[in-house]
Amino acid sequence: MTALVFATNNLNKIKEIELLLSAKFNVKRLIDIGCLEELPETCATIEANSIQKADYVFTNYGVNCFSEDTGLEVEALGGEPGVFSARYAGEEKDADKNMHKLLEKLKDEQHRVARFKTVITLILDGVHHQFVGILNGVIGLEKSGSNGFGYDPVFVLGDGRTLAELSLEEKASMSHRAIATKKLIAFLSAYESS
Repeated sequence: MTALVFATNNLNKIKEIELLLSAKFNVKRLIDIGCLEELPETCATIEANSIQKADYVFTNYGVNCFSEDTGLEVEALGGEPGVFSARYAGEEKDADKNMHKLLEKLKDEQHRVARFKTVITLILDGVHHQFVGILNGVIGLEKSGSNGFGYDPVFVLGDGRTLAELSLEEKASMSHRAIATKKLIAFLSAYESS
């Protein structure tokens, strides 16, 4: 069984991805390899940030690993907040302030189409592979729901519920992160059986 380190310190992302991966793969956390520092995220795109985090772990710890970067892209705002999603309202990464800023910017906007984009970068034996997951929706008029994290309370799905109104299991089965993770699982399954 391939051992992989998930290059993130975000406990919410760890919970979501472990639900999908833990039964099939030996997934370790950064703390398990002694990596306690904050990973760099200084690139201009979601794809590049994902690569940067995986490269950091592979280069400094020499282990097969994968990382992910996710952004919310709102059409009416030209793709904002995008790569700056976590820091939209400032460096403190405050989800409530980020959502408040987003809702303020959209307060007079009828066109509220948005998408979540997750990019997972896998480094396996020194080779990079990327997997993308997209989830389409709209930005609601106000926050709703107490589950999830980040922008989940304002991201409305086709059935009228926000991501924050789904259980962790529901979200983990169909979210942008789940879509990218399922592609990762399919790749790893083929790799192990080849």
